[in-house]
Amino acid sequence: MAIRNVGIWIVVLLLMMLFQSSISEDPRWAAKRKRMSEKVRKMFYHAYDNYMTHAFPYDELKPLTKSYTNSLVELGNLKLEHLSQEYNGSALTLIESLSSLVIMGNNSEFERAVLWLSENLSFDVDARTNLFECNIRVLGGLVSAHILATDSTNRMVQGHYKNQLLVLAEDLGRRFLPAFNTPTGLPYAWVNLKYGVMENETTETSTSGCGSLILEMGVLSRLTGDPRYEFSAMRALRTLWGMRSSLNLLGTTLNVETGEWIEYSSGIGAGVDSFYEYLLKAYILFGSDELWSMFQPAYLAVQKYLRHGPWYHEADMRTGMATYWQLTSLQAFWPGLQVLAGDVSGANSSHREFFSVWKKYGVLPERYLLDHQIIHPTEKYYPLRPELAESTFYLYQATKDPWYMDVGESIIDSLNLYTKVEGGFASIKDVTSMELEDHQHSFFLAETCKYLYLLFNDSFLVGRNYVFTTEGHPLPVLRAWHDRLPDTYIPSTHTYSIENGGREKGVSAMSLQICPATNLNHRDGYEEHVESVCHIRDLVNNHRCFNDEDCGVDATSCRQRSCSIAGFCGLWLLT
Repeated sequence: MAIRNVGIWIVVLLLMMLFQSSISEDPRWAAKRKRMSEKVRKMFYHAYDNYMTHAFPYDELKPLTKSYTNSLVELGNLKLEHLSQEYNGSALTLIESLSSLVIMGNNSEFERAVLWLSENLSFDVDARTNLFECNIRVLGGLVSAHILATDSTNRMVQGHYKNQLLVLAEDLGRRFLPAFNTPTGLPYAWVNLKYGVMENETTETSTSGCGSLILEMGVLSRLTGDPRYEFSAMRALRTLWGMRSSLNLLGTTLNVETGEWIEYSSGIGAGVDSFYEYLLKAYILFGSDELWSMFQPAYLAVQKYLRHGPWYHEADMRTGMATYWQLTSLQAFWPGLQVLAGDVSGANSSHREFFSVWKKYGVLPERYLLDHQIIHPTEKYYPLRPELAESTFYLYQATKDPWYMDVGESIIDSLNLYTKVEGGFASIKDVTSMELEDHQHSFFLAETCKYLYLLFNDSFLVGRNYVFTTEGHPLPVLRAWHDRLPDTYIPSTHTYSIENGGREKGVSAMSLQICPATNLNHRDGYEEHVESVCHIRDLVNNHRCFNDEDCGVDATSCRQRSCSIAGFCGLWLLT
């Protein structure tokens, strides 16, 4: 079996497992699911209604003062010298809320929002904005909402919708293109929506900033037939992958004009996170061999050089030597990605460590020093981030373990206890004192509330396969977009097994124990063992360990590695 097919069947089986028909469950959990989903619904509308009352059509709500901020052009502590007085916001939070409204079944409000945006939103404004954030929030929100609005199974805006959101999305996409006009094809981090790249614009960007554009821009090309958007995003991705080290690691920041690294420290947190996420999710969405050939070695390199037991530190991309021993809140997305990759055991292990830090402080601090077991002294905030809720949702879908519902309930209770105010939900400035900050980020509605709701009510996913962008916007897996879409993507071909007293239970990819020892690459009579992302890659002999879990599973024999008395990994324990 070719490397591509090893990967695609892992993904296919996981999509079967994750986003298909609801599974019959123990009746004792039904009441909890209903109660908790209703609690999340109330959270969402408390945030949404306050935004619409006090901040709309500006970008985001300031819940303590019941006012607004045009945060889309203020991201990254941007000085506002390039912000025109004509800029009155982009209705960012409304755009981010569109798919959440659909998932929660509020079609009438969705239709009202779509019609307002169709008639009032314009991107012809003199505003310098962050390309990555505008892509994942605004472009992603628009293309996802367009797809939902034209869904043949539920046309929610009949008679009124004439592809206006797609027209807006295409207009925005065209305004992105000047950012890609560099010698390397790597885009500038900032672009003026009206005038393109400003004179003397910074040439510094992040790995995630230029390597996490392919989902939204790829879908825009598929919807419009204009290949420029997908071509630009893929060219940047190819350039970035070509800059990897011999260890298949990438740094954090780089120069878009020279293609040189500025920061060599590699990790899975801020500045790099969504690069890994988009390689796998774009592979699922488009089925490109090229994307899988990037993701597989990239994931294995993370497991080899950045993983330490359930934690992930940062390391020099050139040597693999540890640089920073820290947990950042953005890293909490990783267990969800591991579920999609098939590494559910690894996902569960990492997730439990993130949740242990959440329980310690009541929320997840932005940066936690693993070597000292303390919060970073200057990054004590929690801006209502969704990543832990996201991974909890994926792990529950993969395992149906009710413990993850308990985790979700704990997250919901913490958010209501510490962040809910009369004017919405406020970010936490200092998790040690629970001092609040006057900001309700749009991703609280796009992701945090959405994933918590889906954890307890996944009816939106019945009969559908979706990929969620890094901002939580659903994109459907369609045969027309996929190079070679196997029949198993089609809901009618899915099979079920009857277990546990006759109750119907969905097939779990993990129950199949996919192992590279049984997946061989046959080529001209030559058999080659292929490493699977379902297993931890062989660790070097000098890897220090504390227990067997640190050593993982051998990637070619599928045997558990053990930790010797001297603290080194080896294959002494055979299973």
